[in-house]
Amino acid sequence: MPLINESHDSLPYIDTAPSAQARADAEKLIAAELPSDYHSSSHPLVPEFPEPKFSPLVQQEIERKAAGLPLTGGIDLSRYEAPEPPTRPGADSAPNLDEWRQTLRKAYIASSHLSTRHENLALLEESGKNAWLIGNSQLEDILRSFEKELAETKEAAESVNKQRKIAQEANHGELTGLEETWRRGVGAVLDVELAAEDLRMKILEQRRQYAQQQAR
Repeated sequence: MPLINESHDSLPYIDTAPSAQARADAEKLIAAELPSDYHSSSHPLVPEFPEPKFSPLVQQEIERKAAGLPLTGGIDLSRYEAPEPPTRPGADSAPNLDEWRQTLRKAYIASSHLSTRHENLALLEESGKNAWLIGNSQLEDILRSFEKELAETKEAAESVNKQRKIAQEANHGELTGLEETWRRGVGAVLDVELAAEDLRMKILEQRRQYAQQQAR
């Protein structure tokens, strides 16, 4: 449903194109009716958009992007790298068990990550192609539906324009006759007004002459 219900009376198929001066005068009148901020403000009937509410992390990222700062932080990928074994102490010193536990923990994390990655790559190799083809097929179906809707809309618009053209051309003769009748009527009114003004001047002249004769 349109926000503004208006009807514009125009006859583009039979009306003559306006001159450059007439178009400039019309645009000047339109500009005089428009508010000064019509370029930056919406129509009063257009509802206002709600204020977006982002999470703190998203808001922080938006502010970083707006400030042009480089991306920092994120996931620490060093935890998935193969750890180096701790340095061996001297022959007389006992090994540092805490360091070995930390190294073993990091090695386990890296091994789990590589195992999961290998499993995901295997699944991608097995099913990724079919999933990609299915996704493309779905996108093609959506595109075809949009293209069909666009074609139907264009066809409907062309049908309306054809009906308008046929209706206007069918009534072209009648409209031309009415316009000529209106012009003749306006001309006749002007002729009557001129004749009435001439008669009024003659009456005033007769009264002036009569008053001069009475004064003698």
